[in-house]
Amino acid sequence: MPNIADIRNIALCGHGSAGKTSLADRFLSITGAIPNPVSVDAGNSICDFDEEEKHHKFSVEASVIHFDHAGKRFNVIDTPGYPDFIGQAVGALRAVDTAAIVINAHAGIAVNTRRTFAEAGKAGIGRVIVINRMDSENVDYPKLLESIRELWGNACIPLNVPIGHGPDFKGVVSTLHPPADTAGALIDVAAASTELIESIVEMDEEVTERYFEGKLPTDEEIQRLMIEAVHADHLIPILCCSAKTDAGVTELLDALALGALPPGGNEREASHEGKTHKIDADPNGPLVAQVFKSRIDPFVQKISYIRVYNGTLSKDSTVQSLGHKKGVKIGALFTVQGSELKPIDSAGPGDIVATTKNEELHTGEHLGEFELPTIAFPAPMVGLAVVPKARGDEAKLSTALHKIVEEDPTIHLDRDQQTKELVMTGMSELHLQLVQERLKRRDKVEVDTKEPKIPYRETIQQQGEGSYRHKKQSGGRGQFGEVHIRMYPFPGGTSPDDFCTKDRFPSHKNHHYDPKHNFLWVDSVVGGSIPGNFLPAIEKGFKERLARGVIAGYQVQDVCVEVHFGKHHPVDSSEQAFKTAGSMAFRNVFQEAKPGLLEPIVTIHITIPGDKVGDITSDLSTRRGRVLGMDSAGGELQTITAEIPLSEVTTYARVLSSMTGGQGAYNMEFNRYDVVPGNVQKEILEKAKMQEEEEEE
Repeated sequence: MPNIADIRNIALCGHGSAGKTSLADRFLSITGAIPNPVSVDAGNSICDFDEEEKHHKFSVEASVIHFDHAGKRFNVIDTPGYPDFIGQAVGALRAVDTAAIVINAHAGIAVNTRRTFAEAGKAGIGRVIVINRMDSENVDYPKLLESIRELWGNACIPLNVPIGHGPDFKGVVSTLHPPADTAGALIDVAAASTELIESIVEMDEEVTERYFEGKLPTDEEIQRLMIEAVHADHLIPILCCSAKTDAGVTELLDALALGALPPGGNEREASHEGKTHKIDADPNGPLVAQVFKSRIDPFVQKISYIRVYNGTLSKDSTVQSLGHKKGVKIGALFTVQGSELKPIDSAGPGDIVATTKNEELHTGEHLGEFELPTIAFPAPMVGLAVVPKARGDEAKLSTALHKIVEEDPTIHLDRDQQTKELVMTGMSELHLQLVQERLKRRDKVEVDTKEPKIPYRETIQQQGEGSYRHKKQSGGRGQFGEVHIRMYPFPGGTSPDDFCTKDRFPSHKNHHYDPKHNFLWVDSVVGGSIPGNFLPAIEKGFKERLARGVIAGYQVQDVCVEVHFGKHHPVDSSEQAFKTAGSMAFRNVFQEAKPGLLEPIVTIHITIPGDKVGDITSDLSTRRGRVLGMDSAGGELQTITAEIPLSEVTTYARVLSSMTGGQGAYNMEFNRYDVVPGNVQKEILEKAKMQEEEEEE
């Protein structure tokens, strides 16, 4: 088990085509971790081993590798570069201590470069910037450096400087220990060195005073303070290399060995029994570990990837886990080299390992009695209704899709209450396309899909009041239940306790809150007009209606319903009668309370050539988009940030590609729900009505 101070856990992040996977493969070759060179183009990459990755020649999943360099054990996670698979990067960033943000020297700062830089900041880990592909044509390093600092600030300082670029890229010179000969350097090495050293010594007042008195810090002080500076975001080192020619790659590894924070440092915290504790990376202390990724392998079944922060995780042991009363049995443990698993006996602080065939473990799960922060995966937004092509494959499809959901937290599955179809929701068209390919290849299930479904929501815009009497008599015992309700708009973010005032509900007895639908149920029944044993049935009727919808078959949200009166029959009343009465009362009052649709609004970031800005902004306005701002993305590229309804951009990838000749890229994240304009709502309701009529025929 390596010493904690000798472990380096790093995630390679950034946009697609920046060369992250090629860089990871070169790390393995240069350090002798693999016997022969490998590459993405040759189809034998250690990291891109999945069939979809080999076919498309880009990463779909995060992959883990390890190697030794300069006396340090490196665990490196190579993450996908396209925004469609951002969930893989989010999980990986929670398992490492440093993010290496890789930039394509020719293409500059692309959409997912910005996104992963921000995600690394959210994860609270150190960041370094790696400018790869310095051997590319038309590289303007000084301009790219200016763009980096303009976007992310003056904390971004070169740790080395390239000598030449394009075919003339020969290597790099250090700004930490600059040589006497810096001929060919693309910027002033001495000036960069001064700025770097000053940034490092600023972490210690005493060292700073000595420095400005003319006494240089020692190598030990520089290393210690540089680690502190990187992980305080006071310094974001910039390094250059070419994975293709190997120039600068060894220097990159040397820098990461020197400047990455040893794992499990005082930055980490976990909670236990309501108290927050610092994690001191003690192998003899209590176990603190987390599953950051799951994968379903056709040969070894489920693989759970685990980062250990404290204590020791041993094979064939039973460990405590929040949510599991009896603990979780850990069978075999493995180190990971791409698709290859090698058995080990135990893992300590800083180790990244895997265990297999454990159905109890899920992504984000904590091992041990301490709880780490939840991994906040982005919400998927683009949906497809899927049905198997072959009759009788429904169960097979359901099983296969649940495997997909298990290994990808950004894929969600729901059963459409109206159509009874399975709806899978992902990050984009491409994301869902890859899921379909995996279903066909791995699980031998082919599917038919319908157009992307937009997760509209139904709500009300004013108060309403009414009742419903459910009465049936068909021989024998009848059915009787009468429910009187009042319905109120209940805006998102409203506190149920603050809403349930005596002024609003003078007879308030009890209330329940359902966060999924932002639904508040209030019991104001007095005098026993509805016996208490029937109230849960009424609430159940409401919740079924919430899921089914009222005006267009979409989920209802942001509503409060007060039950204040009713009638019952000593013989004919039943739970079923009151459930039906509750559901119908809800439907009737909802229709009278100015019902409307809400639509998901997303924030979209679009990076395009500068000469396409006018075309894109004009197109956004026709799609009901609102431009929020625009800034430089390096080189000739600009990034537009806008808010736009999700329904307007479900097929935006093909539109953007057409408008920019394939030079545009974008990512988007959910922002909020907003009221659908009247003319658009009318179209949606008419379409829903037509679908309902077709299903009834």
